[in-house]
Amino acid sequence: MSSRDARSQATLDAVKRMEDGLAAGENDMTRYFHEDFLWRGNQGCGTKRGVEEFRRNWQLPLRAAFTDRDYRTEHFMADGDWAACWGHIEATHSGTFMGIPATGKRVRIPYMDFWRVEDGRIADNPVSVDFAAVCAQLGRDVFDGHGWEAFDEGRATPSEPE
Repeated sequence: MSSRDARSQATLDAVKRMEDGLAAGENDMTRYFHEDFLWRGNQGCGTKRGVEEFRRNWQLPLRAAFTDRDYRTEHFMADGDWAACWGHIEATHSGTFMGIPATGKRVRIPYMDFWRVEDGRIADNPVSVDFAAVCAQLGRDVFDGHGWEAFDEGRATPSEPE
């Protein structure tokens, strides 16, 4: 195995250990994250600096809004110090989410994660979580009928540039 392949495998192993910890509902995630950890989410998710901010402003609110979580990562990839995956969480909407009171509905929360591992722990984590899709499952269209799915479904026609 080349040194790059070995580094890629070590990166992937570090990420999978962290995912296993999240899925098991661990509360202390410090062993998985570098002390300078940065979590960067898309609009609606925010940016978290450090493990405590990640826990307080991401992990706990997610757990409060969605219980009975089942993490379903569909595919992992690794290249050197970076790893990525996509998948979804299946969960029950048990608490307020984006102002929507608990519905008890089972929802699918799609995500894509990228991680840079440093010294065996995650240092950087750009993330995209599809909150618009979750809101739609809960009856709220954040695009107010103007999402581009309308083009795909024939309900709207794209305008030509002038």
